[in-house]
Amino acid sequence: MIATPDRTPLPREFFDRPVLEVAPDLLGRMLVRTTPDGPICLRLTEVEAYDGPNDPGSHAYRGRTARNGVMFGPPGHVYVYFTYGMWFCMNLVCGPEGQSSAVLLRAGEIVEGAELARTRRLSARSDKELAKGPARLATALAVDRALDGTDACTSGETPLRILAGTPVASDQVRNGPRTGVAGDGGDGDAHPWRFWIANDPTVSPYRAHAPRRRRS
Repeated sequence: MIATPDRTPLPREFFDRPVLEVAPDLLGRMLVRTTPDGPICLRLTEVEAYDGPNDPGSHAYRGRTARNGVMFGPPGHVYVYFTYGMWFCMNLVCGPEGQSSAVLLRAGEIVEGAELARTRRLSARSDKELAKGPARLATALAVDRALDGTDACTSGETPLRILAGTPVASDQVRNGPRTGVAGDGGDGDAHPWRFWIANDPTVSPYRAHAPRRRRS
């Protein structure tokens, strides 16, 4: 019998922990995106941890900038960045304020509002692909830089909220190298910091970093 997901919002204390504790514990949790067209609810199935100044793969490795400032703020806030001039990606800030660690939300299963997500992901061949990858996830949920800094733990109205959902048993959690990370940050032995639910069809495929070629 499948347990009914817990729709209690996760408290800020959940995120006020080391990033390597928070990241695997986010699997099975639910992300609710409220839009003018209606809500979309996603069950998280894949994430990646980024540990600020201790992590050469992190946006905050070399310090604070205008782009990454939210990573240094209170835990439980949303950090959104723009990449490759095309896509947005969404993270959840964790650890004590000033530490600059965050969890990238890489993939999930749309459990409510799939009809809305489909209108934003017209190229998806099935609902399993609606949020299969961080850029697809952000696109399906209509996430962009306007949501950077959003408090996902507030008790008031918010466009993004994290619910308790159904935590995943530890024997169903897998980990390995992060996808597409260059240099030392992509070393799977030193940073096996991608976490996913075993055999879940919405998890994105692993790809090693490949330098982008400039167009002639």
